[in-house]
Amino acid sequence: MGPIPLQRDIVQRPGIVVAGQGDDPWPVARTSLPGIPQASAAARRFVRAALADWTGLGLPTTGEFGERLTDDALTVASELVTNAVVHAGTTVELLLRLEDSAGPEPAALVLEITDHHPARSVRDDRPERPDPAEYGRGLQLVATLAESWGITYRTGLKTVWARLPGDDRYGLPDTPVPDGAAQGRGPRPRRIVTPEGGPVLRDDAGWAGRGGLSFLAEASGLLAGQLDEDLVAATAGRLLVPRIADWCAIWLESEGGGPAAAPRLAGVWHRDEARTALLRPALEKEPLRLPGSVGTGPVPIPWPSGATAEPTEGADGTGAALAHRIISGGRTLGAVLVGREGADHIPDEAAALLADFVRRVGLAVGAARAYTRQATISRILQRGLLPSKVAEIPGVSSALVYEPGDDGVVGGDFYDLFPCPGGRWCFVLGDVQGSGPEAAVVTGLARPWLRLLSREGFRVGEVLDRLNRLLLDDAMEAAEAAALMVAAAGGQQIQGGEQNQDGTQSRFLSLLYGELVPLPDGRVRCTVASAGHPLPLLLRPDGSVRPAAEPQVLLGIVEDVAYGSQSFDLTPGDSLLCVTDGVTERRSGRLMFDDGDGLARVLSGCAGLPAAGIAGRIKQAVHTFAERPPDDDLALLVLQVDG
Repeated sequence: MGPIPLQRDIVQRPGIVVAGQGDDPWPVARTSLPGIPQASAAARRFVRAALADWTGLGLPTTGEFGERLTDDALTVASELVTNAVVHAGTTVELLLRLEDSAGPEPAALVLEITDHHPARSVRDDRPERPDPAEYGRGLQLVATLAESWGITYRTGLKTVWARLPGDDRYGLPDTPVPDGAAQGRGPRPRRIVTPEGGPVLRDDAGWAGRGGLSFLAEASGLLAGQLDEDLVAATAGRLLVPRIADWCAIWLESEGGGPAAAPRLAGVWHRDEARTALLRPALEKEPLRLPGSVGTGPVPIPWPSGATAEPTEGADGTGAALAHRIISGGRTLGAVLVGREGADHIPDEAAALLADFVRRVGLAVGAARAYTRQATISRILQRGLLPSKVAEIPGVSSALVYEPGDDGVVGGDFYDLFPCPGGRWCFVLGDVQGSGPEAAVVTGLARPWLRLLSREGFRVGEVLDRLNRLLLDDAMEAAEAAALMVAAAGGQQIQGGEQNQDGTQSRFLSLLYGELVPLPDGRVRCTVASAGHPLPLLLRPDGSVRPAAEPQVLLGIVEDVAYGSQSFDLTPGDSLLCVTDGVTERRSGRLMFDDGDGLARVLSGCAGLPAAGIAGRIKQAVHTFAERPPDDDLALLVLQVDG
């Protein structure tokens, strides 16, 4: 697919005065982009062209904008357009607006990205993103670069805006380059905003002072905020090009691949985006792997073909290239290669800054890999703790929604639906307090115990009685102690739970447990008990909703307790909703989703929907209750008697 045609319309905002310019209005540029992956690249081209237009017009406000703001504007536009395309999937409107520097505030550039699906939240919860160019690097990058940002909802529209100040946060004031001034001497050079591939002037001497320290401080925050090694590489590439280099490439060693495995080219970035596709094949031919004998210092590399954007008069189309090993914890994780066109070497100040930057990249890649390993182990463990499939009950439709928290730690929510002797089907929805190894121990024991007790013919209340005693006996305490020792050996901190006098952690379990018995006349006999768990709600076909159980104490707290149960008949069309507290306690500021019987109100509006429709409606309501995605496990089960 070729470049996306853009309609650039620079309009005037009447009634707004630019200081020192009489009644001249502020400039605005806007365009419309289709909701396809290529929209982010088109957005970058549009922003660059708009800033070049304004600079060419000699607008006074743009005199405060230099290389830093241009790069930040391109990054923010790319991230927000990518987010809108991925999560809204509609046409995207992009607007740029200059704000004057009248008063104490500096001049600023405001970007507004609008989509046509306001029900879709702005998301930053993508643990598995194989291609940063397609999925973006998240809102943390936008929040770091922008002075302020926010979301505005209007009828049928959602706008994410970001305000970028015009002052130079790196301590390098942007001043014009006098005729004949040598780079690094006299007033510091400024990069004029030009179309892609234009010349870039840099002040390498400035990196030795406060500018370099500010750049490294901000880079550390951006890199540390990424939890995926490819996102670390993408962020590093965007930070290096064109601030430090004209192009760069990053290779990453395959974790566990052994010394014979070739490093993977994680990304290539060129200040002229059209050259990236030409540079990548040249770099892919021979993966870069630096020997350990070179240490952490820079290694000169021959200039690769395809790296030069456009040979200039008097230049031979080559330049200087340096490589650094990416190291973390004494292990080589990859390599960074950077290049500058038309130079015989990279100045010492820039090379020293690059070495410090690569060390931070190594720490970020190491942390991202540790997180990925933990998240992978958690997902495998989570799958092992949950049933591979749930039973199908004759005459009853069921729908299940289960979304574990996205913190990479094993959650405490679990569920089950299984047959038992005597024509019974048992269902379970549980929530172990906390998360991590201790919660996994309780979940891994509670679910098999429930199946065993249920199949032995114990009644619903008796099953809870026996499970409560099992949670309190010495076997569980020994299992918890073993989990604590395993966690301590791995250097992990166990959170949650109350500490007993002997140093062990108490683990409490909220549980909703019940059984269904289909009757010959089409009704279903339901017996249910709740132990410290959100009560199940019964939805009748007329839209009426009522709790279907009585509250009782959590399991694992009191030894001498007798759990009771409630029995009732479900008639055709009746639906039973069971949820965990990830639904009822979903927060938006100080409010919770179930405040004022919020869950019951939403469920009442689901009358007439099938089980899957009810589950989907509740899930959507929980997600849209707050702007941020849920941070707790979410589980809900709908059981509906067929009509």
